[in-house]
Parts: sequence; C-alpha cells; structure tokens
Amino acid sequence: MKQSKLFYKTQKAVSEKIEVTSHRLLIKGGFIDQLSSGVYSLLPLGFLVHKKIENIIREEMLRIGAQEVFLPALQPKYIWEKTGRWKSVGQILFKFKDRHGKEFTLGPTHEEVITQIVQKQIHSWRDLPVYLFQIQTKFRNELRFFGGLLRAREFVMKDLYSFHPDEKDFERYYKKVINAYLRVFRRCNLKVKIVEASAAGFTKGVSHEFQVVTPAGEDTIFYCSKCDFAQNKEIAKVKEGQICPKCKEGRIAKERGIEVGNIFPLGTKYSKAFDAYYIDKKGAKRPIVMGCYGIGLGRLMATIVEVNHDEGGIIWPQEVAPYQIHLLPIEIKERSVFKAAEKIYDNLQKASLEVLYDDRQKESIGEKLVESDLLGIPLRIVVSKKTLSKKQVEIKERSKKKIHLIKIKDVIKFLKEKHYV
Repeated sequence: MKQSKLFYKTQKAVSEKIEVTSHRLLIKGGFIDQLSSGVYSLLPLGFLVHKKIENIIREEMLRIGAQEVFLPALQPKYIWEKTGRWKSVGQILFKFKDRHGKEFTLGPTHEEVITQIVQKQIHSWRDLPVYLFQIQTKFRNELRFFGGLLRAREFVMKDLYSFHPDEKDFERYYKKVINAYLRVFRRCNLKVKIVEASAAGFTKGVSHEFQVVTPAGEDTIFYCSKCDFAQNKEIAKVKEGQICPKCKEGRIAKERGIEVGNIFPLGTKYSKAFDAYYIDKKGAKRPIVMGCYGIGLGRLMATIVEVNHDEGGIIWPQEVAPYQIHLLPIEIKERSVFKAAEKIYDNLQKASLEVLYDDRQKESIGEKLVESDLLGIPLRIVVSKKTLSKKQVEIKERSKKKIHLIKIKDVIKFLKEKHYV
C-alpha cells in the first residue's frame, strides 16, 4: 500500500479528556474515529488490525471443533421474556417498536437466539455435543463509557456457545476453550491471568475471566505471587498481602486488570426456558447443558495497545499489525533513492509481505520517522543516499533499539530469519 493513497490522518495532539493511553494512540494514529459517546468507526488501519484479531480468534475456534454461524442483531421481545431477561437486564437493552407496534431489542448477547435454534435441531444424545460461534456486533446501553474501545455501546464480539449431554462433557470442553483462549492471547502478545469470577447464579461453580494486568483496567483482581490462584474482587475472600490460601507460600497481590475474555457455565437455565431437551441413551428426557465463551475484539485491540507501546507510539505485535513492514525512503526526491525504494517495494510484494510504502514527497525526514513510530508497524526499512552508497538499507524492529545495516540483496533472507516470510 502506498502511503500517499492510504485513507488516514494522524493528529499531533488529542483532547485532554482522553486519558487512557490506548484510546489516545488509536485516535492519534488514525486507527479509529469517534462518532458519539461509546460509538467508534474503524478506519482502514484500525480495520486491518481488527480483521487480523478476528482471524486469529476464528482459527482457534475452528481448531477446537466450533462451527461458525451469524445470528441476527435484531431480536424480538418474546425470546427475552422466556428467560425473564427483558426486565432483569432491561437497562442495558436498546428497546424500540417496529411499525407494527412489536417490540425489539438490538442484541447485547445471543443466548436466547442460539438456544431457540438448537432446540429445533437437537433431539437425541447422538446430536450432542455441538459448538457454535459467531463474530457479531453487540449493542449495550451502558451507563458509563470508558477508554475508547475498552467499554463501548456498540462493539464486535466473538461468542461461542457449547451444548452438552451432561456436566462432565461440558467440563471437558471448558478446558479446551481455556487452552484455545490462551493461544489467542499469546498470539496477540498478551500475558493473561485466569481469574475466578461469579457464575451469576447459573450454576454452583464459578466463571473464569482472562485478565491483563494494567493500570488502565476497570476490574480489581487478587492473585498469588507464586501459583495460579486469582480471583475477581466481586468474589474474593482474600486480602492484599496475606498468604495464598491455595499454595500456602505466595503472597496475595492486588492489581487493576482488563477483562479480555470470559468463559461461563450456563447450566440448564436457557435450555429449560426454551424447552431444549434431548433423549439420552436410556430413553430419558434431559435438558441440554450449556456454556458460553466471549471475547470482545475492540477491547482486545485496545488492550494490545495498552501494553504494547512506548513514548513514541504503538508497538503492534507482528500477527495483528496492519502491515508487517514500513518502507521509508527518507530522500525520495533523489532519483537513486526513489528507484531503489520502488524496486524494494516490488520485491517485498512479490514475497507476499504486507508493506506500507511511504512514497510521500512533501514530509520531512523527521515527520516521517515520528509518524512511523506512532503507527507502530513491526519492522521499518529505511532507504537513503548514505545506505545506497554501500548497497544497503537500514532495518529496525519497532520493539527494539538495534539498527541493522543489511545488503539490499539480503533483505528477503533477513526477513525470513526474523520469520516475516
């Protein structure tokens, strides 16, 4: 992509009201644009990142046997009345009437919709288990908006729903989802803690959140310094500094965290509400056991920025970066530099690399370098008269300070060694 054609505009300064780092950098770098409170547009750079995250999640869901669906955002009142949630969670619903006077909501979640579908198709133990997921826009009438994409009214979410003959089968799949989530977050360069949280009365057990420790987090978590014990503040019976109740060795720490994912035992609440039963091997009628598993893509994108940045801007992990390489000819008006940059750009594209080529002519060297740091593309290749005199280019990884001088003929080889090719 030639930068002169890219639809984006960076900002030198943003509103002082924007306090959260990820929000500030995504606005400043031209990744997102605010339409209204809690509502954001993804611009080309932001959409590229968002799609990379979506693809990672999709790959890991397919890997554990889930099948993708796409459910309606427009949901009728009657399905919410079946579970009592039209009233119990009514404050977060965007409710309205159609021209026939029938009431609807824009879906904040899809338990009701998916359970009704499954009820029509699952009848026997032979039909189970089933795992269905979607990546869909959600709408929540939040009272408080926070941190740009960290808490919004309209956002894209991956929600997976699993349907099982019994608790034992559910627990087996629950562990698979945990491992899948850990792979997702590792590929996004995030370290997460698996934190116990409330199951909200659906089952006797607990749910689990995947929390990234950062001062920008809304949640408070308590965790052990030595083992994997961790609890959300809402259910914690421990205090900061006390001995861990699990390992009896570590001390309990208290930190802020961002919840980037959750997994939830639903038990039989929804299956009973929608008469989603099956006939078991002995001929008995039993309610389907359910689980749900969510990841907010926008929040995950913002969290990646929150923990992957420096004073210059964003540092995108390679798998989610909008482009892999930023090609920067800093004296592009010089014919030799222009010709060399054009040839390198062509070779990188032939190697199937995603390249943002800064072909702009009016910007100064300083402006280009500062903007390159802000955009955070993982690897930068600088072409100049000085490097060309030695048939070299300057290569620098965004996350590191070291600069490599590489022969132009060896650039692709270097990129292979760094796993860009």
